[in-house]
Amino acid sequence: MRLVYPTDDAMGYLSRRGAHFGKAKYYTIITLDAEQIKDVEVIENPGHSGGACGNAVANIMDLSPDALIVSGIGGSPAQGFAKAGLDLYFDRVSATVEESVTLFIQGRLEKSSGNGTCSTH
Repeated sequence: MRLVYPTDDAMGYLSRRGAHFGKAKYYTIITLDAEQIKDVEVIENPGHSGGACGNAVANIMDLSPDALIVSGIGGSPAQGFAKAGLDLYFDRVSATVEESVTLFIQGRLEKSSGNGTCSTH
């Protein structure tokens, strides 16, 4: 399973989670196998100017994710991910990717119903 996290730095699973998926500097990708971290990748966020949130959705989908974990997200991109069939989860408490992965494995993250949490999108 591939989990994508917006992050503020490129420190693998120790990265600080970014507050806004489209403006995060990096995406940290965690590959889980039997509830264990098998691989960690960090890529720079290519940005989404000119294409608004649609480009941000496409950027994430190009990573072949199984789930995206965010602190918050606007309604338009949340609907874009729902249409693309990507599971979206909310984690408003974890500071690092490592902490959030633990909560994900424990089934303690809220799964999105396709609605956003931010009113600015």
